[in-house]
Amino acid sequence: MLDQVRGPVATFLGDGTLVGQELADRFEGIEVIIPPPKTASLGPESATAPSARDWDILAIQKNGRMSWQKQTGYGRRSRGETLMGRFKQVIGTTLRSRKLNNQRTEAKLGAAVLNTMTTLGRATFKKVSA
Repeated sequence: MLDQVRGPVATFLGDGTLVGQELADRFEGIEVIIPPPKTASLGPESATAPSARDWDILAIQKNGRMSWQKQTGYGRRSRGETLMGRFKQVIGTTLRSRKLNNQRTEAKLGAAVLNTMTTLGRATFKKVSA
Protein backbone atom coordinates (compact mmCIF):
# COMPACT_ATOMS: atom_id res chain seq x y z
CA MET A 1 0.00 0.00 0.00
CA LEU A 2 2.84 2.39 0.77
CA ASP A 3 4.04 2.11 -2.84
CA GLN A 4 0.90 4.05 -3.88
CA VAL A 5 1.81 7.11 -1.79
CA ARG A 6 3.32 9.89 -3.85
CA GLY A 7 4.85 12.99 -2.34
CA PRO A 8 5.93 13.79 1.19
CA VAL A 9 4.19 12.49 4.30
CA ALA A 10 4.37 14.56 7.49
CA THR A 11 2.49 12.39 10.00
CA PHE A 12 1.28 8.80 10.26
CA LEU A 13 -1.35 7.93 12.84
CA GLY A 14 -1.84 4.22 13.43
CA ASP A 15 -3.10 1.70 15.88
CA GLY A 16 -1.12 -1.43 16.66
CA THR A 17 0.79 -1.41 13.39
CA LEU A 18 4.39 -2.51 12.97
CA VAL A 19 5.33 -0.23 10.08
CA GLY A 20 7.15 2.54 11.96
CA GLN A 21 10.63 1.75 10.67
CA GLU A 22 9.36 1.15 7.12
CA LEU A 23 7.70 4.58 7.18
CA ALA A 24 10.85 6.24 8.53
CA ASP A 25 12.90 4.62 5.75
CA ARG A 26 10.51 5.75 3.00
CA PHE A 27 9.52 9.25 4.12
CA GLU A 28 12.11 11.69 5.40
CA GLY A 29 11.17 13.51 8.61
CA ILE A 30 7.88 11.64 9.11
CA GLU A 31 6.27 11.73 12.55
CA VAL A 32 4.95 8.26 13.40
CA ILE A 33 2.34 8.26 16.16
CA ILE A 34 1.43 4.72 17.22
CA PRO A 35 0.50 4.00 20.82
CA PRO A 36 2.55 1.27 22.49
CA PRO A 37 0.53 -1.68 23.84
CA LYS A 38 -0.47 -1.58 27.48
CA THR A 39 2.01 -4.39 28.17
CA ALA A 40 4.93 -2.64 26.41
CA SER A 41 8.26 -2.47 28.18
CA LEU A 42 11.28 -0.27 27.59
CA GLY A 43 13.89 -1.38 25.10
CA PRO A 44 17.35 -2.60 26.15
CA GLU A 45 19.03 0.71 25.24
CA SER A 46 16.40 2.96 26.83
CA ALA A 47 18.80 4.23 29.51
CA THR A 48 21.50 5.36 27.05
CA ALA A 49 19.72 5.87 23.71
CA PRO A 50 15.93 5.78 24.12
CA SER A 51 13.88 5.26 20.97
CA ALA A 52 10.71 7.20 20.16
CA ARG A 53 8.75 4.19 21.41
CA ASP A 54 10.65 4.31 24.72
CA TRP A 55 9.78 8.01 25.09
CA ASP A 56 6.13 7.19 24.45
CA ILE A 57 6.17 4.42 27.08
CA LEU A 58 7.81 6.73 29.62
CA ALA A 59 5.31 9.53 28.91
CA ILE A 60 2.39 7.13 29.37
CA GLN A 61 3.85 5.76 32.61
CA LYS A 62 4.39 9.26 33.96
CA ASN A 63 1.20 11.08 32.94
CA GLY A 64 -1.21 8.42 31.65
CA ARG A 65 -2.43 7.33 28.22
CA MET A 66 -4.99 10.12 27.77
CA SER A 67 -2.35 12.77 28.45
CA TRP A 68 -0.07 11.11 25.88
CA GLN A 69 -2.89 11.15 23.32
CA LYS A 70 -3.44 14.89 23.84
CA GLN A 71 0.29 15.64 23.78
CA THR A 72 0.91 13.76 20.52
CA GLY A 73 -2.32 14.65 18.73
CA TYR A 74 -3.32 11.00 18.53
CA GLY A 75 -7.01 12.01 18.79
CA ARG A 76 -6.88 13.01 15.12
CA ARG A 77 -6.99 9.30 14.25
CA SER A 78 -10.31 9.01 16.04
CA ARG A 79 -11.72 11.90 14.02
CA GLY A 80 -10.56 10.20 10.83
CA GLU A 81 -12.27 6.97 11.83
CA THR A 82 -15.44 8.87 12.66
CA LEU A 83 -15.36 10.54 9.25
CA MET A 84 -14.96 7.18 7.50
CA GLY A 85 -17.88 5.81 9.51
CA ARG A 86 -19.95 8.80 8.43
CA PHE A 87 -18.91 8.25 4.80
CA LYS A 88 -20.10 4.64 4.97
CA GLN A 89 -23.37 5.62 6.63
CA VAL A 90 -24.21 8.50 4.28
CA ILE A 91 -22.63 7.41 0.99
CA GLY A 92 -22.56 3.63 1.45
CA THR A 93 -20.02 0.89 1.87
CA THR A 94 -19.55 0.12 -1.82
CA LEU A 95 -19.11 2.08 -5.01
CA ARG A 96 -21.92 1.63 -7.51
CA SER A 97 -19.95 2.38 -10.67
CA ARG A 98 -18.17 -0.40 -12.49
CA LYS A 99 -15.57 1.58 -14.41
CA LEU A 100 -12.50 2.89 -12.58
CA ASN A 101 -12.84 6.51 -13.79
CA ASN A 102 -16.49 6.56 -12.71
CA GLN A 103 -15.53 5.09 -9.32
CA ARG A 104 -12.98 7.86 -8.86
CA THR A 105 -15.62 10.47 -9.65
CA GLU A 106 -18.08 8.79 -7.28
CA ALA A 107 -15.52 8.77 -4.46
CA LYS A 108 -14.64 12.44 -5.08
CA LEU A 109 -18.32 13.39 -4.95
CA GLY A 110 -18.75 11.49 -1.69
CA ALA A 111 -15.74 13.27 -0.21
CA ALA A 112 -17.12 16.63 -1.38
CA VAL A 113 -20.43 15.90 0.33
CA LEU A 114 -18.67 15.04 3.60
CA ASN A 115 -16.44 18.10 3.38
CA THR A 116 -19.54 20.25 2.96
CA MET A 117 -21.12 18.60 6.00
CA THR A 118 -17.94 19.18 8.01
CA THR A 119 -17.70 22.86 7.09
CA LEU A 120 -21.30 23.42 8.17
CA GLY A 121 -20.13 22.48 11.65
CA ARG A 122 -21.54 20.54 14.53
CA ALA A 123 -24.63 21.30 16.53
CA THR A 124 -24.06 23.32 19.67
CA PHE A 125 -26.04 22.95 22.83
CA LYS A 126 -26.66 25.42 25.61
CA LYS A 127 -27.39 24.50 29.18
CA VAL A 128 -30.85 25.61 30.18
CA SER A 129 -31.44 26.34 33.83
CA ALA A 130 -34.74 25.19 35.29
